[in-house]
Amino acid sequence: MKRLAFTLLELVFVIIVIGILAVLAMPNFSSNPLQQAAMQVAEHIRYTQHLAMVDDKFDQTDPTWWQKRWQMRFPHTTINGIKVYYYEVFSDDNKAGNSNLNEEAVDPLTGQTIGDGVTAVATIPDTSLVNLTKRFGVTSVTGTCVLGGAYRTIAFDNLGRPYLDVYTDIYSNVVPAGGCTIVLNHPDGTATITVQEETGLVSISYP
Repeated sequence: MKRLAFTLLELVFVIIVIGILAVLAMPNFSSNPLQQAAMQVAEHIRYTQHLAMVDDKFDQTDPTWWQKRWQMRFPHTTINGIKVYYYEVFSDDNKAGNSNLNEEAVDPLTGQTIGDGVTAVATIPDTSLVNLTKRFGVTSVTGTCVLGGAYRTIAFDNLGRPYLDVYTDIYSNVVPAGGCTIVLNHPDGTATITVQEETGLVSISYP
């Protein structure tokens, strides 16, 4: 009799082979802390954009409503004589210029807050998800996305467009042509995360 289909055993075998090949083809970031840090930061930038798009902060009764937009910034603090770089994702609902615990986003995978996890005081713990220095060995964070005024942030509007500042004007600080960069500096080298204008597209390069 002529057979017109695969058997279940053959299908299972093909799926197993494809799974093995996919695992072998995947890049291994587990042994490279700089790549781990860059991937995590890029994912949280995309998550910040997602939050901004689903949580539109427009309020016609509030003349400075845009200051509440979802944003990401990279503070640093000194703990036990060591300069610690970290980041936080938050919606500044009280427009105080800092992230309070109830304003910070929660990572959907780990359940940890994406920030220092306290109220307005930077005492970022060694085990924190966003502690770039302790978790990944990042020695500093530079780049055009994060340098500037005291409150320079990467923020997004409800259309996913990126801005460099949410405290000056509603539309004055859109990311310029060519995008802006976040550079993670590490003893092993640097990772440059670029956020493109208009779309907010995120990419990583390792010079």
